[in-house]
Amino acid sequence: MSTTSFQLIALVLLLLLLSSPVNSVNVALNDDVLGLMVFKADIQDPYFNLSTWKEEDDNPCKWFGVTCDPYSNRVTELHLNGLSLSGHISKGLLRLQFLHTLSLSRNNFTGFITNPILTQIIKNSQVIDLSQNGFFGSIPEQLFIQCGSIRSISLANNKLTGHIPDSISSCLTLQNVDLSSNQLSGGLPKNIWSLTSLRSIDLSNNFLEGEIPQEKIETLFDIRVFNFSCNNFSGELPEKIGECLLLKSVDFSDNYLTGTIPLSVQKLSLCNVLNLRGNYFAGELPEWIGSLKSLEFLDLSVNNFSGLFPGSFGDLESLKSLNLSLNRLTGDLPESLANCRNLTVVDFSRNLFTGKIPIWAFSLRLKGVSLSGNRFIGDVGFGEETAAAFETLEILDLSLNSFSGAIPLSIGNFSSLVFLNMSFNGLIGSVPPSLGGLKAANVVDLSHNWLNGSIPVEIGGAARLNQLRLDGNFLTGSIPAQIENCSVLRTLILARNNITGSIPVGIVNLPELESVDLSFNHLSGSLPKELTNLSNLVTFNVSHNDLEGELPLGGFFNTIPLSSVSDNPSLCGSIVNQSCPGAHPKPIVLNPNPSHSDQGSSSLNLSHKRIILSISAIIAIGAAVFIALGVIVVTILNLHVRNSVSRSAAVALTFSGGDDFSHTRSPSSDYGKLVMFTGDAEFVSGTHALLNKDCELGRGGFGVVYWTALRNGRSVAIKKLHVPGLIKSREDFDREVKKLGMIRHSNLVLLEGYYWTPSLQLLINEYVSSGSLYKHLHEGNSENTLSWRERLDIVLGTARGLAHLHRMNVIHYNMKSTNVLIDCSGEAKVGDFGLVTLLPSLDRHVLSSKIQSALGYVAPEFACQTVKITEKCDVYGFGILVLEVVTGKKPVEYMEDDVVVLCDMVRGALDGGRAEECVDRKLNGDFPIEECISVIKLGLVCASQVPSNRPDMEEVIKILELIRCPLEGHEELE
Repeated sequence: MSTTSFQLIALVLLLLLLSSPVNSVNVALNDDVLGLMVFKADIQDPYFNLSTWKEEDDNPCKWFGVTCDPYSNRVTELHLNGLSLSGHISKGLLRLQFLHTLSLSRNNFTGFITNPILTQIIKNSQVIDLSQNGFFGSIPEQLFIQCGSIRSISLANNKLTGHIPDSISSCLTLQNVDLSSNQLSGGLPKNIWSLTSLRSIDLSNNFLEGEIPQEKIETLFDIRVFNFSCNNFSGELPEKIGECLLLKSVDFSDNYLTGTIPLSVQKLSLCNVLNLRGNYFAGELPEWIGSLKSLEFLDLSVNNFSGLFPGSFGDLESLKSLNLSLNRLTGDLPESLANCRNLTVVDFSRNLFTGKIPIWAFSLRLKGVSLSGNRFIGDVGFGEETAAAFETLEILDLSLNSFSGAIPLSIGNFSSLVFLNMSFNGLIGSVPPSLGGLKAANVVDLSHNWLNGSIPVEIGGAARLNQLRLDGNFLTGSIPAQIENCSVLRTLILARNNITGSIPVGIVNLPELESVDLSFNHLSGSLPKELTNLSNLVTFNVSHNDLEGELPLGGFFNTIPLSSVSDNPSLCGSIVNQSCPGAHPKPIVLNPNPSHSDQGSSSLNLSHKRIILSISAIIAIGAAVFIALGVIVVTILNLHVRNSVSRSAAVALTFSGGDDFSHTRSPSSDYGKLVMFTGDAEFVSGTHALLNKDCELGRGGFGVVYWTALRNGRSVAIKKLHVPGLIKSREDFDREVKKLGMIRHSNLVLLEGYYWTPSLQLLINEYVSSGSLYKHLHEGNSENTLSWRERLDIVLGTARGLAHLHRMNVIHYNMKSTNVLIDCSGEAKVGDFGLVTLLPSLDRHVLSSKIQSALGYVAPEFACQTVKITEKCDVYGFGILVLEVVTGKKPVEYMEDDVVVLCDMVRGALDGGRAEECVDRKLNGDFPIEECISVIKLGLVCASQVPSNRPDMEEVIKILELIRCPLEGHEELE
């Protein structure tokens, strides 16, 4: 019997049943059977999990996923979780009159949540779990009107939009609410705390905003779990939240909350989890936190806490994970933490801590220790008390401090160590051979220290190495051939040392290699030809060495940038525009006037030479044909790759939000993950495919930007990131990009979404039509030049955008005129902000190499390892940009026999009373000289060499607003 016939029969039987007045037990039982069979007929069951469901059975109580009442044999529960079921929920379930629990989570069901059948099922049930499906649309107000006795509802991980209906506050029987991981917006419902039966509420990973209601929260006597993380909530935490005495988990992380931790929180004696990371809480850490004896997980990172680390934290004997990173805490780490015997992970990175590493960091059986980005000093020593850590420690990050002395030989005893980072310190001595004992290590980073000696051959013993970074030291000797034993190596960075010898041939046996940087050394010899077989290679930098011979031909090396092989005088090949000796046959020259005495011989020679010439011609023609075929093949492959990317994006764009593709999509992992923050969209394929070179808008330190269009005709700008080997893991990338996507301001370029595969990362940005400020200042003609009023408005708009970033705790790091875009109304929009957060750590060498294009904008503190990078580096770049806008000149200009630094030139003119000479001549005198001088002075103050002398951006905005108001006088700026 066909599926269609079966559906018709089932529906006819159901209609007969609905019209029949018979109420016998058997008919009632058949009611359940037919109801479930109609439900089954409307869905797809790819793995035949419902094969036990048969219409000839008297009752369904033995069917898979079905639970019945033991006395009446009526269906009471339906659990069909994680079966890859798809389709729509039909009215068959309405026949299950005694159904009180419906759980269909982790499937591929779709449809509007406003479906009347679905609404009726929810009203008639007590427990509903429709999480991790594909339901969409807004939650209807009527869903919670006359909601009956519903106790638990989960609609998490769907594609729901709109507001949470106010009617939910009337469902007084609700105990568990989970609406997490959707796209819900707006504020919390009115009277949300009227749900006095609540035990758990999870609204995390949405776009909810506004303040959290203060009143009546103390009436939630049974509440155990609060999870409002990853939203846009603002204001302060409810002062009486600590009156909810049964609370076990409190998570308000990644919002915009301010103020201090409410004093009442100290009453939460049962609390296991307290997570307030990623907000704007300030003040000192309260001593009373030590009274929360049940705490196991405490995360106060990414806030503005200051002052000393309270010793009372040592009283948290149940504590397992402690994260205080990215705050402004000072002083030494307390010795009392040695009492926290259950600690497994501590993260104190990016603070202002001083002193030495406390003994407990290695005496406890910790799995992770991160002290990066502080002011710790002294030797890195592993004494007898370290024995416990040798077996357990998996992460050790001591980077960006002032540690000195040698790396202990016992470093190789950490048998479980996966991640080791000691970069940017003052470590001396040699790289210990014992590093080869790190059998589990994926990452070893000892870059930017004072290490000398050679790279030990024992490094080959660390066979699981994924990244090896030893750049910025004083290493000598050759690269050990044993490096080929690290068969999964992807990143090899040995730049800026004194390494000699040749590149070991064994490097070609590392098939996973993606990023290699051997620049600024003294390497000699030729490049192994087999390097072309490394199919995953993205960067290969051997510039500034003494290499010789022909560059390999094929694969990555056909398109290798000149900058990656420059300053190797003896290298030859087309990339370096230098022919190789013996690469071309000697041209044959025929004598047009042979002598008569040699006529016979000449005829013979001429015939021979003609033969040779024709062979040469054949070889040349053959080579040309081979090259042409190669170009055609490469072009076809490129088109195939572009079409694949375009197709993957087109397929992906039918979903939005934070989920991976559902099981109804193609299972190919090549499609990766695409997330749109601004709703569903589809790219136009075909003429304007993604990453079409003809649609390239520009290039920067972090990647190339392309234009493309959505199906609805709206344009977007797609940035293809190019930081090989440095992009964070997918989870970290997701989290950081979502943070950037939540930053909204009229003077900031909107991040609309992103696309991820392991080899390709795209950022989807708002398209700003009128191009960059750089283009308007330096590439436009005099007829279309910006007026003074337009320039002042652009400067003010840029300041407002930058100030908003700083309020969000985001440093731009790459402030320059190419990153300020102008929209069709002349409004400035700051773009490319916060991209450095996508890197695993603030590696200043990497960062500086990424912003070389920002020559002249870079604050002087970037060159000093001991100075902490703050928002003031953005203020410096802004100051240079202000001078650029006023003068129309680039920050650094190269003349025939001189280099002109804009900041110095303007300062000299101002000191000499010639400030008006600095104003852009394109303005033709059409500007108020007083305003210009005031703006110049502001630019110079912002570009002060001393960070503390620079104003913050809020102050800059006030000054600019004063300059724009002629009635307010400018004497304060004189």
